[in-house]
Amino acid sequence: MSDDRGIDPAVPPSGAGCAECEAGGGWWFHLRRCAACGHVGCCDSSPGQHATAHFRASGHPVVQSYEPGEDWFWDYAADRLRESGPALAPPVSHPEDQPSPGPAGRVPADWARSLRG
Repeated sequence: MSDDRGIDPAVPPSGAGCAECEAGGGWWFHLRRCAACGHVGCCDSSPGQHATAHFRASGHPVVQSYEPGEDWFWDYAADRLRESGPALAPPVSHPEDQPSPGPAGRVPADWARSLRG
């Protein structure tokens, strides 16, 4: 990635799950990590769409997937995928034993019907 503005590789993630879903008892489909401040939010397919809400509130344009085995970045401001970028502070994903959707115990049985397109 040639333009690393808005990315701070030294900042650790805010936690193992979506900060707002955790606080409000919600659930998520997949997770995204803000590359500027480490905020972990849920993806746009999730009911809360907290990663995009964080971008809108903070102006932090770049997130990285917070899913095990994924290292791509998304730039909200440019509305484009960024396939690579600097290595961010660990951990680089939620725990591998944490299910997706998650967290365990809060995902409704009919969760797929709640996904946003």
